[in-house]
Amino acid sequence: MLTAVKRSLRHVISSHIKIANGTFKSIHTQSSHNSPLEGVRVLDLTRIVAGPYCTMILSDLGAEVIKVERPGSGDEARKWGPPFVNKTPETSYFIALNRNKKSVCIDLKSPKGKHILYELAKTSDVLVENYVPGKLCELELGYEHLRQVAPHLIYCSITGFGPEGPYQSKPGYDVVAASMGGFLHITGPKGGEPCKAGVAMTDLSTGLYAHGAILAALFKRTKTGKGQKIDCNLLSTQVASLINIGSNYLNTGKEAARWGTAHESIVPYEAFPTKDGYFTIGAGSDLQFKDLCKRMGRQDLADNEKFKTNQLRVQHRIELIGTIRSIIATKTKKEWAKIFEGGSFPNGPVNTLQETFDDPHIEEIGLIHSMEHPVAGSIKVVGPPVKYSDGGNCVRSAPPTLGQHTDEVLKNLLQYNQEQLKELRQQNVIQ
Repeated sequence: MLTAVKRSLRHVISSHIKIANGTFKSIHTQSSHNSPLEGVRVLDLTRIVAGPYCTMILSDLGAEVIKVERPGSGDEARKWGPPFVNKTPETSYFIALNRNKKSVCIDLKSPKGKHILYELAKTSDVLVENYVPGKLCELELGYEHLRQVAPHLIYCSITGFGPEGPYQSKPGYDVVAASMGGFLHITGPKGGEPCKAGVAMTDLSTGLYAHGAILAALFKRTKTGKGQKIDCNLLSTQVASLINIGSNYLNTGKEAARWGTAHESIVPYEAFPTKDGYFTIGAGSDLQFKDLCKRMGRQDLADNEKFKTNQLRVQHRIELIGTIRSIIATKTKKEWAKIFEGGSFPNGPVNTLQETFDDPHIEEIGLIHSMEHPVAGSIKVVGPPVKYSDGGNCVRSAPPTLGQHTDEVLKNLLQYNQEQLKELRQQNVIQ
């Protein structure tokens, strides 16, 4: 029996990991896009934001992502509306994070559902999950269980607080991790209340960390032929993302404060009110400050001894910022954009979403993609922000409806026939 198991494991490894001249080659899927992750298959057991964002990045890069959802309800983000798209049940929230994926509905609590996941794991390269720590182990779907049937599998867990420590079982949400990780303490108007970012930045950062970790693990597997466990969590990501603010405290004991749009160490560096909104200006060097003053028609500010250097400008912040605010308030955003065009210093209007998506630069670079959704009809998504000179990073398919690809995946990957599918459906194992 043991010999048979070992022989089976060797077959799994050899059939999914081919090492020639030290280069990993996995042939699971075929595509005409020549994408970087073409041939890599990902089992996506994630919901909400951080996990789906990670797997969407992998899907843009060409990976075949199979989103395993709970029958009947699926990813909670499917219900997070309004707004709904084109007067259908499809939510903008779900559409934003789940393009290029296949949806398969499996009851993982059932023995047959667990068996299906084991079989899918054997044919996959990566599994990503964001269950509460310990939950999948209870279902015998944790890393230690799956590595027995799929030793090549890279198993990435995304949690709120990680698998260890006193908070390991605490529910993980973006705003809570941002609160506990110091982000809210440094975000908001000076002297005002703490503010969360307009989007779930801790979730998104964790998804980015996870996708990079998965790529590194795939690269390591080219050398070892073995999978491994990866743990990413929101709190650790948030603390790591404090960068210089965290370093200030660790190395000098300096407590952080909220500055609104301003910068603690650079002046001017903030959003200034105009006739019709706000305009952001930064001057990180003395030459940039001189250029700003010239374009504002206030060369006298650059010649003023109190503003000659950044250190002096920080020292006399209140006086200088008050003067600049009075100047910028005299014109509109478009007028200042024209005046500052070609300037050496960073600048730009604070755009509404309409102004953002109508921006000619956004249109020119082709960042927005239109596609047909099977229920919602014509939809638009923001495509991948990274471009490759060789190989695609593509928007290929619309976000799936719940269970849209269950039959396709079980037929094509596991060779289930119609009778087997009918029986599983009658037993509520699949949808």
